[in-house]
Amino acid sequence: MKEKVRTIIENGDTTSSRVFAFFIQGLILLSVVTFSIETLPDLEPDTRFLLRIFETFCVVIFSIEYILRIYVSEKKLKFIFSFYGIIDLLAILPFYIAMGVDLRSLRALRFLRLFRILKLVRYNKAMNHFNAAIKSAKEEILLFILITLILMYFSAVGIYYFENEAQPEHFSSIFDSLWWAIITLTTVGYGDVYPVTVGGRIFTFFILMIGLGIVAIPTGIISSALTRSVDKKD
Repeated sequence: MKEKVRTIIENGDTTSSRVFAFFIQGLILLSVVTFSIETLPDLEPDTRFLLRIFETFCVVIFSIEYILRIYVSEKKLKFIFSFYGIIDLLAILPFYIAMGVDLRSLRALRFLRLFRILKLVRYNKAMNHFNAAIKSAKEEILLFILITLILMYFSAVGIYYFENEAQPEHFSSIFDSLWWAIITLTTVGYGDVYPVTVGGRIFTFFILMIGLGIVAIPTGIISSALTRSVDKKD
């Protein structure tokens, strides 16, 4: 029995396992849709009741799946504290915590239901490739994040010295200047904080050029890692 259950919920090569995977994926997507519908104002009480029934049905199915995955796992504690184990638990936890409690006081817990969409990673081969790519390129990604944080700090320091006297209300400290550094390096540029001095504008030009490179670098790292992951599987 244990091997049959393991074949259905973990092996994607059989008909029964594919049906199970499609069923769970469909429930996840419908659950996310109903979560969005619940935010609509002035919903009819009957509609809310139907959504509640469907939510209960989803939680029951996800709970059974979670229990079965623990049952077939050879190292149960390792699965429980693994990425997928934690996601499976977070997908059902808000429902059980909120039982018998006014949801208005635990409204933040409802957002934990969005973790269900991460369950799709388990069933999506493309996402598995992405996960493998992230793992293989983790050193390059960490190095990129470190360099980005350093550049962000230097950008905040630079713009502070250029603009502090001209705009003390926006660049009163390096910490306040960090907001400008973030939106400039990421090339977002909301326009709420911008330099007015000649030195500050020239400095901003160079920071924008660096920002364009910062946006492009992780794309190259991940795409290269994805290519290696696909080639390795082939």
